Amino acid sequence: MSTPIQTPLTRRPGSPRPPRLPRLPTTMPGQLGKATALLAAIVLFLAALPILTMITMSFSAGDTLEFPPHAYGLHWYRAAWHSFVSPDASDSLSMGAALSTSLIVALSTMVIATLVSVPAAYALSRYRFRGKPAVEQLVALPLVYPLVMLGLSLLLVFNVLPVELGVFRLIIAHVILALPFTVKNCAASVASIGPEFEEAACVMGASPGRALIDVILPLMRPGILAGMLFAFIVSFNEFTVTFFLYGIDTMTLPVWLYSRTVSSLDPTVFCFAVFIVAIDFALIWLLEKLIGDEGVAL
Repeated sequence: MSTPIQTPLTRRPGSPRPPRLPRLPTTMPGQLGKATALLAAIVLFLAALPILTMITMSFSAGDTLEFPPHAYGLHWYRAAWHSFVSPDASDSLSMGAALSTSLIVALSTMVIATLVSVPAAYALSRYRFRGKPAVEQLVALPLVYPLVMLGLSLLLVFNVLPVELGVFRLIIAHVILALPFTVKNCAASVASIGPEFEEAACVMGASPGRALIDVILPLMRPGILAGMLFAFIVSFNEFTVTFFLYGIDTMTLPVWLYSRTVSSLDPTVFCFAVFIVAIDFALIWLLEKLIGDEGVAL
């Protein structure tokens, strides 16, 4: 009597059923599910909605701020350009002067914050000293400190000084606001550089200072560039603290836009805002090009 041949696909009567294989997920690692993709699209749309609204209103052909516009055109862009090249005599300050002040303050803030942050980040990453946690918390304090109170506090301090600082009031305030970004970026670069690089340079005959300049600073370049760009963006767009400290001759572009909306609310403010957003997008694009997964693309 022949017996049936047992194969992996057959089982004897009464034998236990083999365990079922786990069901594979519908989405593999690295892929978004439909619900997650929909939620991400909604969040991105809500984040971009103010910018899209601003761009739409800048192309309005109407004389009032009516949304959505009934007609579109470049009328307000021509008016904005005329206001830029030939400012109205009734305006206390032109848009060109406000833009120049913003660029001077932002560039000065970028340079000063970087010069302060590089040695500070190196000391915080390499050395241990008493009060180090307090210093780290103090550097990050402007991120959580109410900007209104910071502007008011700086105003009280500057008014007590016997000299008028002028535009330096804005530079000092913007450096305080930019330090958390520059220090954190530079510190992240130093943390990724092991002390063996400096030790190898010293073994080869370099002094500690020469090792810092020739070895550490070039390796810190991604963090330094990122901190510089962040400092420029923070300073160029800062409004709250600047509103307490500006003078008639030191009005920045965000404050000028606000004064424009108070005096005469027309769609030209959206045209100028589109210009500012374009500058910010260009800086962010430059940041992505300079500092990516492969380092600095120079």
